[in-house]
This record gives sequence, C-alpha cells and structure tokens, in this order.
Amino acid sequence: MRIAVLQFTHETVTFLPNDTAREDFIYPGSPASGEALLATDPKGYMGGFVRVAREYPGVELVGITSPLWPRTGTASGWITADAYAYFLGNMVAELQAQGPFDGVYMALHGAMAVHGVARPEADIARQVRDAVGTRAVIAGTFDLHGNEDDAFLAYADMAFAVKYFPHYDGHLQGERAARMLVRAVRGDYRPAHRVIKVPILSPTVVQWTGAAPWSDLVQRALVWEAREPDVYVNVFFGFPWGDAVDGGMTVQAMTNGDPDLADRVARDVAAFAWRHRQGLLDAARIHPIADGVRLAREAVAVGEGPVVLADHSDRSGQATWLLREIAAQGLTRTLVATIASAETVTDALACGLRPGDAFDANVGGGADPSAGTPVRITGTVLQVVAAPAPGVAGSGGGGGHWICIGFGSGNVLVLSPQLAQIVEPAELWSLGLDPAAFDVVAIKSRVHFRRGFDDSGYARTILLVEPPDPFLGTVRLDHLPYSQMRAADFFPYGDPPQPGP
Repeated sequence: MRIAVLQFTHETVTFLPNDTAREDFIYPGSPASGEALLATDPKGYMGGFVRVAREYPGVELVGITSPLWPRTGTASGWITADAYAYFLGNMVAELQAQGPFDGVYMALHGAMAVHGVARPEADIARQVRDAVGTRAVIAGTFDLHGNEDDAFLAYADMAFAVKYFPHYDGHLQGERAARMLVRAVRGDYRPAHRVIKVPILSPTVVQWTGAAPWSDLVQRALVWEAREPDVYVNVFFGFPWGDAVDGGMTVQAMTNGDPDLADRVARDVAAFAWRHRQGLLDAARIHPIADGVRLAREAVAVGEGPVVLADHSDRSGQATWLLREIAAQGLTRTLVATIASAETVTDALACGLRPGDAFDANVGGGADPSAGTPVRITGTVLQVVAAPAPGVAGSGGGGGHWICIGFGSGNVLVLSPQLAQIVEPAELWSLGLDPAAFDVVAIKSRVHFRRGFDDSGYARTILLVEPPDPFLGTVRLDHLPYSQMRAADFFPYGDPPQPGP
C-alpha cells in the first residue's frame, strides 16, 4: 500500500496588509520532502499519522515536497496566486511522477485564503484527485478554525479536525486519519458524509473549550463518536479573520456507509450549537486595556498573582496599546512578550547591541491602525537570543533574534521580528529570565496560551483585553470590512434561520 503525504497549511488573516509570498515559505527546512517531511510536527497531525501508518505492515509513505508554515506565521495576509500555484503545482507534478498511489494524506488547516481561489483546501483536494485518480483514497486533517463547507469532501473522502482549543488532539486526529485511510483503502470503510452550516460568527478568543458551552459542544460530538462505532464528527468553529465565502461554523459527520446516521448526527450537533448560540458568544469576558491593567494591579495587590494579561486582538504582533498602558499606569514587575518590531531589532543587531548595553529606541506600532503608534523604551539590554524556528512553540520563529530589555521598575520587554504567541511559560524562562521576578505576564494570544498558563495552574488571574476601538482583532466582528461574506448573515449580527436541511 503506497500512501503519498503532503502538507500545505496557513491560517490567513485577510485584513492584514502584507501578502504571504512564495519566499515566505522558503527557509532552511522548508519546503520539506521524504523523511524530512514525515519527521515534522512529531506531536501534531503529521507525527500521529506517520506513527500509526507505519504500524501496518506493507505500508509505504512517500513524502511529497511541501512548504511548511511560512516564516511569517499567522501574522500575514492573503497568499499570493503565484505562491499557491508554485507549491501546489510542484506537489501535483510529484504525485503524477511518483504514482500510482493507493491513498493520499494531506495535512491542511482550513483557513487558508488565496487571491483568486475561493476555497483553497477544496481546490487542493480537486487538483490532488485529478493527479491520483478516482481509486485513491484521500484524507485530510484540519484545525477547528477552518472556514469549511462540503466542497472539500466533494473531492476527498475523509476529514478529521481537532476538537480542542488549545489544540491538544492534533496527534490523535493524525492517528485517526492514518487508521481510517488504511481501512478505506482495504475496503473496510466506505465514508458517508453529512455537512451542515451553522450561521454563527464568533471571535476565536471566546472559543476556549475548557469552559461551557464550548466544552459541552465538544462533548456532544464525542458522545456520538463513543456510542456509534465508526462515527466521526468535526465541528469547525470558523475563523472570522479570514474573509471567506464559506465562513462561520460547520458540522461534518462521517459514517461507514450509513448516510442516514450521518444526517442524524450532524443535525443533532448543529441543533445543539444553535440552541446555545448566545452562550457560545458570551463564554469569555473581554476588558478594555486600561481596565485590564488596573485589574491586574489590583489582583497583584491582594495576592492573586501571577496575572496573565492577554491581548487577544493583536494580529500583526506590533500593537503597542497594552505596552503603552502598562507604562502609563506604572505597572511593575511586568514581563511583556512580545512586541514585534523587526526594524528596531535589525538596527540594534547592526549596531552590535549586547547584554548590558543601554537601549533607547521606538518599538512596535505602525503596521496598520490596529497596531497603534511606536512607544519609546529606555532601558538596558538583558539578553539577545536566537528566535525559535518557524512553527515551533508559539509560532514566534522565522529567523532573526529576540531582544530582552529591562525598563521601568522591574519590567522586561521582549522584542521579536514578528508576531509571537507565547504558549508555555518555559518559552520565556528559556530566554534567561527568572519566573520569580514577575507578577504580571503580558502576551499576545487568544486561547493557545491557556495550555501553559491556565491548564498548567501557573496563573491565578487571567484577563483578556483589547483596545477600545474596534480594530482588526476586535470581538465586534461586524466592524470588519468583509467582502466575500456578510456579518449580517450570521448570528448575532443578523437574524439567520436555524440550520436546516
């Protein structure tokens, strides 16, 4: 049994001004092919798929040359038509040259946006299907933030999306994809699907599955999978910062040759989401930044630290609103990680900046109105460290260096070349910083940070904040300039009908 393996992933913020070009996907290690591709993401989708697929005797995995996450991470806009055509064209050519294949596994995301391509993941499946023929079985794994409908499954046979946010179960979904792909190739599984769009548009910051009713929605899907053999349920929460024709929530149910059961499962899960639609949107409290900083200071004063201040709304990484307010309110013993300030980092390194040197420069701001204006920071350089590789930890890599600057009364600012979502406190302490030195940690993250700061028991107080104006990352999604979709077609911005047939 020969199975081709490929990857093409991006979570595209279509409102950012910087396109994601061909060169953004090209860096040491990317594109990857053969065993190098199969060894990527060992704790995620790819790792789970490869491990289980290789448990079956006689299964050969062929790693097709694939781009990995772009060096810009999620802080980049539309993928250019050139980049998409170049990488997908190369993958299709390799599939044709190295075939025939019995199956194809595709590590995808679901929220990719490409200039001129309405549904990129479905288009990838279409072109792959044309390359490998009708007999090959095609399976894909997805992030639950996909903007998906039934188009992908018109060309592919199976889809498996993570159920938890933070995404703890990527490895599990990769394992499922391998197991079911082998079964389908052997003729032991005949996929039957039902897909229902649920007209709910929700910001990702409220979608934490560690609390109800998002946890209840996940449990509803898990119960169906537990009670009915060979049933698999995907709930795509949607990615509202991707302007997509297939935006909003989607439920997909798959069974072994039983379309009526697939229909019953999909209807039940979709109806559950619709009944709880207001609770889904009210699941997290968002504070204006000034209030959040004040509440952080009050929490520290009564012994409710450490405190995490999470600026969920910063999509460029360059936003300075939180940093400015921390300075204005005189917050102390605060670690700000990170402010994306590529030009400042480049200039500092060009000047040979070293630990112990004085630092006096403008940082951040200027990417777009949501980033605010630069803030002048005067202090002392503490550390200059190499940035993690792209896709590692909080996707803060991509080359270059991070600079740690001490300023104010026990405060530290970490500068990075681009957006870095800090997921684990260990990412900060690996910079040479002392955990005991900080009462407050201010980060740029929506929910992923809960993996290390909440679920681990690190933080006693967590405050989600955003600027008062409805900028790019706001929870007030009706302020975003959609052109491929309308906020009014979704709850709570309009009065759409209940999900139907």
